[in-house]
Amino acid sequence: MTFWTDGTYGVQAPLTDEAVREAEALLGVRLPEALLDLLRVQNGGTVADEWSAFPTTEPTSWAPDHVPFDSLMGIGTAEGTLSLLDTPYLVEEWGLPSPVVLLTGDGHTWIALDYREPGEPSVVWLDAEDESELQLAPDLGTFLTGLVPGNSFD
Repeated sequence: MTFWTDGTYGVQAPLTDEAVREAEALLGVRLPEALLDLLRVQNGGTVADEWSAFPTTEPTSWAPDHVPFDSLMGIGTAEGTLSLLDTPYLVEEWGLPSPVVLLTGDGHTWIALDYREPGEPSVVWLDAEDESELQLAPDLGTFLTGLVPGNSFD
């Protein structure tokens, strides 16, 4: 099973070490190796259905028992495509907490790496509409292993 679906939507140019260094400098953080491993296979795009949701223990504005994870932003400047590099602008635009790195979202809701505490960033759900947040996982590796098929929910 592959993490990515076929297709080019949201896909950036192949990831280079230089692009990673530039992104980390722009964002002011060190990106988790688990994220970079995924982006080296495919630099952003649509996530396969098998990994398209994360179960929650609390209800969110999205659903009573999960949040969607249908895409993952890459690192790059492909026209018409959001990227991790857009995080500073999007955080300001939507009034989100900082420092975070946005992984996916639609403006109203986001899944992000949360760098507000020292150490490995946790993964959080941010809702700009109701100004709420929910920690999803203590780190990206735990988040990724917790992903399930989106169609496993009603």
